[in-house]
Amino acid sequence: LFLFKAFVEVGARLSMLVMASVPVQTTIIGYLLLGETIGPIGLLGMAVTLAGIALVILGRRNGAGTPQTGTRRGIGYAFLGALGQAVGYVLSKYGMGDYDPFAATQIRVITGAVGFTLIVTLRGAWPRVGQALRDAGVMSRISAGAFFGPFLGVSLSLLAAQHTATGIAATLAGTTPVLILAPARLLLKEPIGWREVLGALIAVTGAAIIFLR
Repeated sequence: LFLFKAFVEVGARLSMLVMASVPVQTTIIGYLLLGETIGPIGLLGMAVTLAGIALVILGRRNGAGTPQTGTRRGIGYAFLGALGQAVGYVLSKYGMGDYDPFAATQIRVITGAVGFTLIVTLRGAWPRVGQALRDAGVMSRISAGAFFGPFLGVSLSLLAAQHTATGIAATLAGTTPVLILAPARLLLKEPIGWREVLGALIAVTGAAIIFLR
């Protein structure tokens, strides 16, 4: 919810740039709550990966009609969204323990569904939900996105959190802006500039450092 508000206030590029701080916040919270520590090489890999992600985000163009100027409120929303993700990631690992990540994801989805039901009800947005449900094209794309994102992506990210520090897992999960470049080029015909290419190479280098640490 905070991330959506940030998109409206300051645009996708600046919002995603602030969201790139999620691994850093996750590392700090993981250290405070779980006692997780990351060695110098791991921290170097995180820094390099985050630098690559930031370069990719800065190289992307804002969508049409997206606000170009930032506001303190919008940046605050983006920061709260990033903090929420970081806290949720650490608490998920703490609460999950050795539990099945896919079952844990189901619990998260049910909780999220309850929360969104309350929000939609309070905002009186059920007619718009019904309108979307009647659009077969929209529902097919949303269903595919839900499968690969909230189901498969979140489940695998929780599985990763079980086997490594939450900061490392969050860093690798945060490479979405880099990994989306190829599909965006092939499916949406979006141009890719030198910043995106260089940022992707830097991010991959950082990920390699993390794996080789």
